[in-house]
Amino acid sequence: MRDAYHEELDSLTDSLVEMTRLVRSAMARALTALLDADLRLSEEVISGDEHVNKIDADIEATVFDLMARQQPVAGDLRTLITALRMSGDLERMGDLAVHIAKTARRRHPESAVPPELQATVLEMGQIAERMIAKTGSVIASQDVEMGLELDADDDQMDRLHRRLFDILLSPKWKHGVEPAVDITLAGRYFERFADHAVHVAENVVYLVTGQRPEEINEVS
Repeated sequence: MRDAYHEELDSLTDSLVEMTRLVRSAMARALTALLDADLRLSEEVISGDEHVNKIDADIEATVFDLMARQQPVAGDLRTLITALRMSGDLERMGDLAVHIAKTARRRHPESAVPPELQATVLEMGQIAERMIAKTGSVIASQDVEMGLELDADDDQMDRLHRRLFDILLSPKWKHGVEPAVDITLAGRYFERFADHAVHVAENVVYLVTGQRPEEINEVS
Protein backbone atom coordinates (compact mmCIF):
# COMPACT_ATOMS: atom_id res chain seq x y z
CA MET A 1 0.00 0.00 0.00
CA ARG A 2 2.77 2.44 0.88
CA ASP A 3 4.59 1.68 -2.39
CA ALA A 4 1.40 2.45 -4.32
CA TYR A 5 1.01 5.65 -2.30
CA HIS A 6 4.49 6.87 -3.15
CA GLU A 7 3.99 5.94 -6.79
CA GLU A 8 0.98 8.24 -6.77
CA LEU A 9 3.09 11.00 -5.22
CA ASP A 10 5.70 10.50 -7.95
CA SER A 11 2.99 10.64 -10.60
CA LEU A 12 2.12 14.14 -9.43
CA THR A 13 5.64 15.27 -10.31
CA ASP A 14 5.38 13.62 -13.72
CA SER A 15 2.07 15.38 -14.35
CA LEU A 16 3.49 18.76 -13.34
CA VAL A 17 6.47 18.32 -15.67
CA GLU A 18 4.06 17.37 -18.47
CA MET A 19 2.12 20.58 -17.78
CA THR A 20 5.32 22.61 -18.18
CA ARG A 21 5.99 20.90 -21.51
CA LEU A 22 2.51 21.70 -22.79
CA VAL A 23 2.63 25.28 -21.53
CA ARG A 24 6.04 25.83 -23.11
CA SER A 25 4.71 24.58 -26.45
CA ALA A 26 1.64 26.80 -26.11
CA MET A 27 3.76 29.87 -25.38
CA ALA A 28 6.10 29.18 -28.30
CA ARG A 29 3.18 28.87 -30.73
CA ALA A 30 1.35 31.87 -29.25
CA LEU A 31 4.47 34.00 -29.67
CA THR A 32 4.82 33.01 -33.33
CA ALA A 33 1.11 33.60 -33.89
CA LEU A 34 1.38 37.06 -32.34
CA LEU A 35 4.41 38.14 -34.36
CA ASP A 36 3.48 36.50 -37.68
CA ALA A 37 -0.33 36.78 -37.56
CA ASP A 38 -0.58 33.00 -37.85
CA LEU A 39 -4.25 32.14 -37.40
CA ARG A 40 -3.71 28.36 -37.48
CA LEU A 41 -1.26 28.51 -34.57
CA SER A 42 -3.60 30.78 -32.63
CA GLU A 43 -6.41 28.25 -32.93
CA GLU A 44 -4.08 25.39 -31.92
CA VAL A 45 -3.09 27.19 -28.72
CA ILE A 46 -6.69 28.02 -27.84
CA SER A 47 -8.02 24.51 -28.42
CA GLY A 48 -4.98 22.84 -26.85
CA ASP A 49 -5.57 24.51 -23.50
CA GLU A 50 -8.17 21.86 -22.68
CA HIS A 51 -5.36 19.34 -22.20
CA VAL A 52 -3.61 21.58 -19.66
CA ASN A 53 -6.90 22.12 -17.83
CA LYS A 54 -7.55 18.38 -17.67
CA ILE A 55 -4.16 17.64 -16.12
CA ASP A 56 -4.75 20.42 -13.59
CA ALA A 57 -8.13 18.89 -12.67
CA ASP A 58 -6.58 15.40 -12.43
CA ILE A 59 -3.85 16.67 -10.12
CA GLU A 60 -6.41 18.36 -7.89
CA ALA A 61 -8.51 15.18 -7.73
CA THR A 62 -5.45 13.05 -6.91
CA VAL A 63 -4.29 15.42 -4.18
CA PHE A 64 -7.69 15.50 -2.48
CA ASP A 65 -8.03 11.73 -2.79
CA LEU A 66 -4.60 11.10 -1.23
CA MET A 67 -5.26 13.55 1.57
CA ALA A 68 -8.54 11.80 2.37
CA ARG A 69 -7.18 8.25 2.17
CA GLN A 70 -3.66 8.62 3.52
CA GLN A 71 -3.92 11.56 5.94
CA PRO A 72 -0.36 12.64 5.08
CA VAL A 73 1.85 14.56 7.49
CA ALA A 74 5.17 16.40 7.35
CA GLY A 75 6.99 16.06 4.02
CA ASP A 76 4.21 14.18 2.24
CA LEU A 77 1.65 16.79 3.18
CA ARG A 78 4.00 19.52 1.95
CA THR A 79 4.38 17.64 -1.34
CA LEU A 80 0.63 17.53 -1.87
CA ILE A 81 0.03 21.17 -0.98
CA THR A 82 2.85 22.44 -3.19
CA ALA A 83 1.71 20.20 -6.07
CA LEU A 84 -1.73 21.82 -5.85
CA ARG A 85 -0.24 25.31 -5.85
CA MET A 86 2.13 24.59 -8.74
CA SER A 87 -0.63 23.03 -10.81
CA GLY A 88 -2.73 26.16 -10.36
CA ASP A 89 0.14 28.40 -11.46
CA LEU A 90 0.84 26.27 -14.52
CA GLU A 91 -2.83 26.23 -15.49
CA ARG A 92 -2.88 30.03 -15.35
CA MET A 93 0.29 30.15 -17.46
CA GLY A 94 -1.56 28.13 -20.08
CA ASP A 95 -4.41 30.64 -19.91
CA LEU A 96 -1.96 33.50 -20.50
CA ALA A 97 -0.63 31.79 -23.62
CA VAL A 98 -4.25 31.51 -24.77
CA HIS A 99 -4.77 35.24 -24.17
CA ILE A 100 -1.75 36.00 -26.36
CA ALA A 101 -3.08 33.66 -29.07
CA LYS A 102 -6.48 35.39 -28.92
CA THR A 103 -4.79 38.76 -29.36
CA ALA A 104 -3.12 37.41 -32.50
CA ARG A 105 -6.44 36.02 -33.75
CA ARG A 106 -8.26 39.28 -33.10
CA ARG A 107 -5.76 41.28 -35.18
CA HIS A 108 -5.53 38.75 -38.02
CA PRO A 109 -4.63 39.14 -40.89
CA GLU A 110 -2.42 41.94 -39.56
CA SER A 111 0.28 41.37 -36.98
CA ALA A 112 -0.65 42.73 -33.56
CA VAL A 113 2.95 43.86 -33.10
CA PRO A 114 4.22 46.92 -35.04
CA PRO A 115 7.72 46.61 -36.56
CA GLU A 116 9.46 48.75 -33.93
CA LEU A 117 8.22 46.44 -31.15
CA GLN A 118 8.84 43.08 -32.80
CA ALA A 119 12.33 42.61 -31.33
CA THR A 120 11.20 43.47 -27.78
CA VAL A 121 8.15 41.21 -27.92
CA LEU A 122 10.24 38.40 -29.41
CA GLU A 123 12.71 38.71 -26.53
CA MET A 124 9.91 38.69 -23.96
CA GLY A 125 8.50 35.53 -25.51
CA GLN A 126 11.89 33.87 -25.56
CA ILE A 127 12.42 34.67 -21.89
CA ALA A 128 8.98 33.24 -21.12
CA GLU A 129 9.88 30.02 -22.96
CA ARG A 130 13.22 29.80 -21.18
CA MET A 131 11.58 30.32 -17.81
CA ILE A 132 8.97 27.59 -18.29
CA ALA A 133 11.66 25.20 -19.56
CA LYS A 134 13.73 25.95 -16.47
CA THR A 135 10.62 25.52 -14.31
CA GLY A 136 10.13 22.01 -15.68
CA SER A 137 13.74 21.15 -14.87
CA VAL A 138 13.37 22.55 -11.36
CA ILE A 139 10.26 20.44 -10.71
CA ALA A 140 11.87 17.29 -12.08
CA SER A 141 15.23 17.70 -10.34
CA GLN A 142 14.17 19.67 -7.24
CA ASP A 143 17.26 21.81 -7.88
CA VAL A 144 17.07 24.64 -5.35
CA GLU A 145 19.86 26.70 -6.93
CA MET A 146 18.18 26.62 -10.32
CA GLY A 147 14.90 27.52 -8.69
CA LEU A 148 16.44 30.61 -7.17
CA GLU A 149 17.76 31.68 -10.59
CA LEU A 150 14.29 32.40 -11.95
CA ASP A 151 14.14 35.68 -10.06
CA ALA A 152 16.89 37.06 -12.31
CA ASP A 153 14.99 35.96 -15.41
CA ASP A 154 11.90 37.69 -14.06
CA ASP A 155 13.88 40.90 -13.56
CA GLN A 156 14.86 40.78 -17.22
CA MET A 157 11.22 40.34 -18.22
CA ASP A 158 10.24 43.33 -16.07
CA ARG A 159 12.87 45.49 -17.81
CA LEU A 160 11.49 44.56 -21.22
CA HIS A 161 7.96 45.24 -20.00
CA ARG A 162 9.03 48.76 -19.02
CA ARG A 163 10.69 49.19 -22.42
CA LEU A 164 7.36 48.44 -24.10
CA PHE A 165 5.74 51.28 -22.20
CA ASP A 166 8.57 53.68 -23.08
CA ILE A 167 7.87 53.05 -26.77
CA LEU A 168 4.09 53.18 -26.40
CA LEU A 169 4.25 56.51 -24.56
CA SER A 170 6.76 58.04 -26.93
CA PRO A 171 5.64 60.98 -29.10
CA LYS A 172 6.90 58.91 -32.05
CA TRP A 173 4.15 56.29 -31.55
CA LYS A 174 1.99 56.49 -34.67
CA HIS A 175 -0.16 53.35 -34.61
CA GLY A 176 -3.13 54.64 -32.65
CA VAL A 177 -5.05 53.43 -29.62
CA GLU A 178 -6.14 49.90 -30.57
CA PRO A 179 -2.63 48.54 -31.29
CA ALA A 180 -1.40 50.24 -28.11
CA VAL A 181 -4.07 48.44 -26.09
CA ASP A 182 -3.18 45.10 -27.70
CA ILE A 183 0.51 45.56 -26.94
CA THR A 184 -0.20 46.70 -23.39
CA LEU A 185 -2.26 43.58 -22.74
CA ALA A 186 0.26 41.26 -24.42
CA GLY A 187 3.08 42.76 -22.38
CA ARG A 188 1.07 42.17 -19.22
CA TYR A 189 0.44 38.54 -20.23
CA PHE A 190 4.16 37.89 -20.70
CA GLU A 191 4.97 39.61 -17.41
CA ARG A 192 2.38 37.59 -15.48
CA PHE A 193 3.56 34.38 -17.16
CA ALA A 194 7.04 35.04 -15.75
CA ASP A 195 5.61 35.78 -12.30
CA HIS A 196 3.83 32.42 -12.23
CA ALA A 197 7.04 30.63 -13.26
CA VAL A 198 8.76 32.24 -10.28
CA HIS A 199 5.92 31.14 -7.99
CA VAL A 200 6.29 27.54 -9.15
CA ALA A 201 10.03 27.61 -8.53
CA GLU A 202 9.48 29.14 -5.09
CA ASN A 203 7.18 26.26 -4.21
CA VAL A 204 9.84 23.74 -5.24
CA VAL A 205 12.35 25.56 -3.04
CA TYR A 206 9.88 25.41 -0.15
CA LEU A 207 9.17 21.74 -0.80
CA VAL A 208 12.86 20.84 -0.63
CA THR A 209 14.06 23.17 2.13
CA GLY A 210 10.96 24.08 4.14
CA GLN A 211 11.92 27.74 3.60
CA ARG A 212 10.82 30.47 1.27
CA PRO A 213 13.48 31.97 -1.05
CA GLU A 214 13.50 35.26 0.86
CA GLU A 215 14.32 33.36 4.07
CA ILE A 216 17.20 31.57 2.34
CA ASN A 217 18.50 34.86 0.93
CA GLU A 218 18.41 36.48 4.39
CA VAL A 219 20.60 33.73 5.79
CA SER A 220 23.06 33.83 2.89
